[in-house]
Amino acid sequence: MRRQPAHVHLLAALAIAASAACRSASPPQRDGAADSLPTPNAGSAEQRPAAQHRVLPGLEVLVRDSMALIRGRRVGLITNQTAVTSTGQHAVDLLARTPGVRLVALFGPEHGVRGTYEGGARVENQVDSATGIPVFSLYGRTQKPTPEMLRGIDVLMFDIQDIGARPYTFVWTMALAMEAAAAQHIPFIVLDRPNPITSAAQGPMMAMEIRTEHVGQAITGLYPVPLRHGMTVGEVARYVNDAFRVGADLHVIRAEGWEGDEWFDATGLRWVNPSPNIRSLDAALKYSGLVLAEATNVAVGRGTDAPFSYLGAPWMNAGAVLAAVAKYDLQGVRLDSVTLTPSGAQPHHMIRLTVTDREKFDAPFATLALLTEIRRLHPQQFKIEDPPGMTQMLGSRWAMAAFQRGDDPRTIQRRWQEELRAWRQTQERYRLYRD
Repeated sequence: MRRQPAHVHLLAALAIAASAACRSASPPQRDGAADSLPTPNAGSAEQRPAAQHRVLPGLEVLVRDSMALIRGRRVGLITNQTAVTSTGQHAVDLLARTPGVRLVALFGPEHGVRGTYEGGARVENQVDSATGIPVFSLYGRTQKPTPEMLRGIDVLMFDIQDIGARPYTFVWTMALAMEAAAAQHIPFIVLDRPNPITSAAQGPMMAMEIRTEHVGQAITGLYPVPLRHGMTVGEVARYVNDAFRVGADLHVIRAEGWEGDEWFDATGLRWVNPSPNIRSLDAALKYSGLVLAEATNVAVGRGTDAPFSYLGAPWMNAGAVLAAVAKYDLQGVRLDSVTLTPSGAQPHHMIRLTVTDREKFDAPFATLALLTEIRRLHPQQFKIEDPPGMTQMLGSRWAMAAFQRGDDPRTIQRRWQEELRAWRQTQERYRLYRD
């Protein structure tokens, strides 16, 4: 962020960062990632036509309809490179040019305000060189705004594009900030955006024991939701604020024109990489399952042209794994074996996942099945490198124990389905968008 007019240079810097571009630890060891896949076969669900209508993110709706919430007030903004309008204008640029808005502080999540930090990298406080506005890091010494950071702020806003998976840190940055705002009696505004992988929920529900016993890290699972939770950030905020009595003066500015069953590529909005390895909508979908492997020594394709499109290791017999998972009849995905050499690593024998029908593809179950067979076929080589992280992602101690025993993934999934039925009733109470 530099000078001249300030907003022009900030926008340029953010655009550069986005073109280059969550998982975490304490901060995390690795980040969430994604891919750019080969062109799908004819008839693939990924070959949908371009957007049929135009969706407006909450940012634009705020400026058009709800300026009374911030006019004349000192505003703090939690944001990153994804906070753009339907025409590509960044939130900081837009708000800096909007009469009556006093933008006095910026807050950066994992990867920073410009999205240039790798996953897990510590982000320090700094000053925006374009505007002179202080930039406070929420992924460094603290992951929650301190009273000192919030001093002099009249209203705190959040505008970041999430990807719909529990371990991705942005929604929990929001929840922690909402808690901090409530403690200081500062109104909290969420500028909502679509869930890019729709309102569908899949995978394990995080049990309350994970939260109360501090299993894993708060920033990768602060409140109970499924692995693929099916909510927008605004809906998560409504759920957390009400169900857990946070007590925030919460205002959610809805995205206009979006329906819950719409994928991001039907919105007319431009894709901006939310982190250095999430490079496509397809990657965001697969991340909601393949992230489970991040707690193991099985690679997901980091250092290749398509991170989070693969599972494998130098020691893995990919052909044997493919034969073993055939019995699960995985829907909506094609599996094939490849040998790749990730940057800075030795050759890996990998299974490539190509989504053929995203409506049928269950990334959490597919990943559970693959990891189960990899572990069964390679008991000496397979390792869980982060047991608390694996337990947190699987959602409960029972699921972790079942995986370690080698239980049939279909048995585990049946219990997940029971949990999801209960979750959908909860989800329904906080929905802002219908299918």
